[in-house]
Formats: sequence, C-alpha cells, structure tokens
Amino acid sequence: MSLQAANGRLIVWLTLFIGLLSQIMPLPVVVEAWRPDWLLMILIYWSIALPHRYNILTAWVMGVALDILLGATLGVRSLAMSLVIYIAILHCQRLRNFPQWQQALVIMLLICIYHLVVYWIEFVVGNAQFSLNMFLPALAALVFWPWVFWILRRVRRHYKVR
Repeated sequence: MSLQAANGRLIVWLTLFIGLLSQIMPLPVVVEAWRPDWLLMILIYWSIALPHRYNILTAWVMGVALDILLGATLGVRSLAMSLVIYIAILHCQRLRNFPQWQQALVIMLLICIYHLVVYWIEFVVGNAQFSLNMFLPALAALVFWPWVFWILRRVRRHYKVR
C-alpha cells in the first residue's frame, strides 16, 4: 500500500468521523428536528464515488458507532445504513450520472428509507412513536446534499482519493 493510498483512506475516515461528530453535536431545540443525517450523506457520497472501497461493511461499522454514541438499541442504525448503502451501491452508476437536483431527490428518498427502517425496528422492539417529524432530516438533506457533494468532491480531487 502506497503512502498516497494510505493518505486517501485517512481522509475518507476523517470525513466519516466528522460526520459522526456532526450527528451527536448538540443543537438548539428549534433546529434539532431538522438536523440532516450528515453521516449517512457522507457514507452515500463515498459509496457512490468509490463503491469498491466504501460499502456495506463501512456503513455497518459507522452505524454501530452511531448506535453506541446515541445510546440506542445496538444494530438498528447499522442495519438501516447498510440497507441504504446497498441500494446506493446497486444504483451507483445511475446516480453518478444524474443531475444535481435529481441526486438530491434520490438522497432524500434514501434518507426517508433509513428513517422508516429505524422507526420500524424500534417499533418492533417497542419504544417508538410515529411522527412526521422523522422526515424533516430528509428535507434538510435535500437542501444540503449539493453542498456535501461539492465539498467531498473537492476533498476527493485535492487529496487524490481513489
């Protein structure tokens, strides 16, 4: 493994760590419900950009880390993230060629699927109440996806992540 490849992997894991911290960072109550799923958007970007390297296993590891940090039922978010990343990788060639606005709509749909899976599992476990507010992060992702895509693409090109 070359030094450049090691640096590229370090950059990707650093962006995932930043996404993980963004998920648990405290926010004011007014905007808490609108918090985008930063970690999931970053995972989707890397799985679309480099599906051979960042895939379902990466999503599962980050989901377990998020479950631990949130104190949630272990494995719920890892299963939901793995499912969403599987769908993203399955359609990565198509997603790459979509215009930015269409990509944002697909990302919003994927994040809705993520929240529905998390809700469904927590409902089965017995500690979830349905609320339409669970879809607010998907709407926020619709707005923030072009920025996330632009920043991560610049990072990928600047550091030559392959």
